[in-house]
Amino acid sequence: MAAHPLRVALVHDFLLDLRGAERVFLELCGLYPDADLFTAVYDEQGTEGRFAGRRVHTSHLQRLRPTARTFRPLLPLYPAAMESLDLRGYDVVISSSSAWAHGVIAEPGAVHLCYCHNPFRYAWSAREETLAAQHPLVRPALAAVLRRWRLWDTVAARRVDAYIANSQITRARVERYFAREASVLHPPVELGRFAPGEVGREYLVLSELMTHKRIDVAVRAFSELGLPLVVAGNGPDARRLRRLAGPSVRFAGRVSDAEAAWLLRSARALVVTATEEFGIAAVEAQASGRPVIALRDGGVLETVVEGQTGAFFDAPSPRSLIATLRETDPLAFDAAACVENARRFEPARFRAGLATIVEQALAGEHGGAPAPRVRPPRRARGLALPG
Repeated sequence: MAAHPLRVALVHDFLLDLRGAERVFLELCGLYPDADLFTAVYDEQGTEGRFAGRRVHTSHLQRLRPTARTFRPLLPLYPAAMESLDLRGYDVVISSSSAWAHGVIAEPGAVHLCYCHNPFRYAWSAREETLAAQHPLVRPALAAVLRRWRLWDTVAARRVDAYIANSQITRARVERYFAREASVLHPPVELGRFAPGEVGREYLVLSELMTHKRIDVAVRAFSELGLPLVVAGNGPDARRLRRLAGPSVRFAGRVSDAEAAWLLRSARALVVTATEEFGIAAVEAQASGRPVIALRDGGVLETVVEGQTGAFFDAPSPRSLIATLRETDPLAFDAAACVENARRFEPARFRAGLATIVEQALAGEHGGAPAPRVRPPRRARGLALPG
């Protein structure tokens, strides 16, 4: 597909740092080396120069120069910014979306495929938690914004020709929220970065420090047990987590790829407390020969083999995690079995699967009947704060 004569545009929500979704987008960029890239905002330094040398088109919000730490207050403005991107002249549009990238407006006659990491969490699956976390005086305005976002999302979903979900839980959400069918194609994982090594004493959490990641479950559990835990990553929940932590928990902050690989291969086990849509770190841990101890929910049910490459706890609570930690010996898991299981997610499989889906879309064999391509009605275009 890299040599396909059709013009291809690749779209991502924002390119400000390197998380799991951005690593998937990097794989798309490698598959289509001549494609133009489109995003709401771009930070070359924050993305470690991984997209340098590519044609990156941004929205008018780029003038504000947001970073990974400052982009969130602009959330109501991103849908309109995404619709403003000029995709005229492109035959194939592939959006990589966990929020608003699926809302781009492709030219009539073009094929738009959306690789969906998750429908926008705060408007859909985590709406109630999002509102509950706000001050009572803020909730009505935020609720109105989220209602408008849902309207915009519903209209935007009608313009996509075919959805591809990163897991079964995302596929179910696309169907529930957008009334669209989606095929499942698991994300690629850079397995070559990881290998088994000498195992140390510490357990590991490797994650963005966001409230919905429930890192506090691990921090409380390991603090109570006095077991050594490393928390690698940063985010807005970091300060609260540090206050909760006992002396057995240390915070490594944001780590480089090399540091992450070392932490993974030396960890007793990776601990996953969130309901991950896929959870690339869980596959990376297994590629490093280490088991995963995870909440029994979400994407880990597709990536971890219970009793062979990891163990599950049943509720997002310190009590439930503590019970599993007491019953589980991470050193009893076979490193070779973990590595073998991780091979299911090698990039070659992703590339082959995506190329097949694109060819089917170009041939008119969409997965699920797409709605007619329409521009949104005037009142639903973009998303503005209620006035």
